[in-house]
Amino acid sequence: VLGLTIFGVSSALSAFATTPDQLIIGRALMGVGGAAVLPSTLSIISNVFEPAERGRAIAIWAGATGVAVALGPITGGVLLAHFWWGSVFLVNVPVVLFGLVAIMRIVPESVDPQRSKLDPVGVGLSIIGILAVVFGIIKGGESSDWTSGSVLVPLLGGLAVLVAFGWWEKRIDHPALDISLFRNPAFSAACAATTLAFFALFGAAFYVSLYLQYARGFTALQAGFTFLPVAIALMTFAPRSAALVKTYGAKRVCGGGLLTVMVSFGGYHFVDVHTPLVVVLVLLLLQGIGMAHIVAPATEAMMATLPRDRVGAGSSVNNTVRQVGGALGVAVLGSVLASSYRAQVAGAVQQLPPGLRAPAQESIGGALAVAEKLPGAAGAQLAAAARDGFVAAMHATSTVSSLVALLGALVVFRYMPGRPAAAPTREADPAASDPAATDPAATDPIVTTAGSRSSGK
Repeated sequence: VLGLTIFGVSSALSAFATTPDQLIIGRALMGVGGAAVLPSTLSIISNVFEPAERGRAIAIWAGATGVAVALGPITGGVLLAHFWWGSVFLVNVPVVLFGLVAIMRIVPESVDPQRSKLDPVGVGLSIIGILAVVFGIIKGGESSDWTSGSVLVPLLGGLAVLVAFGWWEKRIDHPALDISLFRNPAFSAACAATTLAFFALFGAAFYVSLYLQYARGFTALQAGFTFLPVAIALMTFAPRSAALVKTYGAKRVCGGGLLTVMVSFGGYHFVDVHTPLVVVLVLLLLQGIGMAHIVAPATEAMMATLPRDRVGAGSSVNNTVRQVGGALGVAVLGSVLASSYRAQVAGAVQQLPPGLRAPAQESIGGALAVAEKLPGAAGAQLAAAARDGFVAAMHATSTVSSLVALLGALVVFRYMPGRPAAAPTREADPAASDPAATDPAATDPIVTTAGSRSSGK
């Protein structure tokens, strides 16, 4: 409730921001609210549903969150086509109000009996470290000079801060990120799969959006609707992934999903400015099918390794690796895209006046803006060179995306548990006659608390 309230208020503040600084602050506060919401939803599901139902519930949860990633560009495109830019933030407010009412009426409470203190030092170190690393990566992509001090100082400094963060989290008894959870190979493998999947997903969404709008000339609304196959695939296949996990095991399902994503990203290597749109739609559909079989099985495998009094910590780790993976995906793949694009158009921009050369070489959007200012054939040649250069850069970036997905698949096949063992029969189960052994609510104070608020569930 607190997280949704912060998210709703900061969304309204962002909508009416009048300066970039105000917008950045509003977005940061939205992140604070979102950070309180998403882990709580997963921990509530893990507490309310028994293990036999939990896999399907998490699969539906994963499908909903995955659909949101795909519907975001569509909703943004519709709003930007008809309203002012602040509408993309203001639309959150009624959704938040509906969520608050529904949560207060329906969702049971669940509280960790061993409440811990906050960890402001750990939170501060993690923010500084991640920001510095991402800034260094983006700076390297902008300058294409990875040995300069402006790149190495934040990059190496950020890594050093993250090492200090890990040392601090192991030292205190109330860590913001419980590193001890990673001692379980299955938990670590699920985290790695989630991180690498969202690394590739967010990075691919970044360069595909640019390809559609600049290389193909789509409007924001048209580009948004192009991502609809991803939403359809996630909505269709994610809820069904739990049944596949029961039959084939999380390892095969999640690993197969990563290989499917790898193939979809590899397909962009054969896409150019004249490729039929149906090919792009098929690749996006394939990408959504792969993601549907990664997020839910990896999340369920992660949560299944934890006792119920640790699901809150596990949910936080799950949310953290998703967000860090997405941020690094945009930073790393965006930097690869920018560096490759500059190399591709270097020759075409050499004949431009110095004042126009830098924006034309910085991005395809800048090059097309410069091309509109040039007369006749000169502008057309620069625009064609920019589009061809961007497509070549996208090919290189999609190859990196595919390799990242392949790495995730290798990790999953090596460390994630396989098909679950068959459950023992009732006669062979010595705990069958012990109600406390078969009913977690008999001994688990968290389940008892949740159950008392949801009788008849």
